[in-house]
Amino acid sequence: MTFSRTLNRVLLSLFVASFLGCAAATKQETTGEYVDDATVTSRVKTAIYKEPTLKVSQIKVETMKGEVQLSGFVNSSAEKSRAGEVAKDVKGVKSVSNDLQVQR
Repeated sequence: MTFSRTLNRVLLSLFVASFLGCAAATKQETTGEYVDDATVTSRVKTAIYKEPTLKVSQIKVETMKGEVQLSGFVNSSAEKSRAGEVAKDVKGVKSVSNDLQVQR
């Protein structure tokens, strides 16, 4: 009977540990979110590329749960603003963090 209780406790502990190990952290994405974010990133990059006043090679785009972060360098405040506007207009974008730096 003691062996049976010990075995039950060990199995229960393993079950609980494996269940807790599957819990997603708030900073992690599910596979579906990752694919959606990759699509949004691609759409934003394409929209910026199609904008003749912006240089896409100087602008980095990252997306996490629909929140787009723009980083890199632009030549003017107008370019920075325009990049943010272009990104906001893309389908699937929930918000934009415009961290572009004006290069002088």
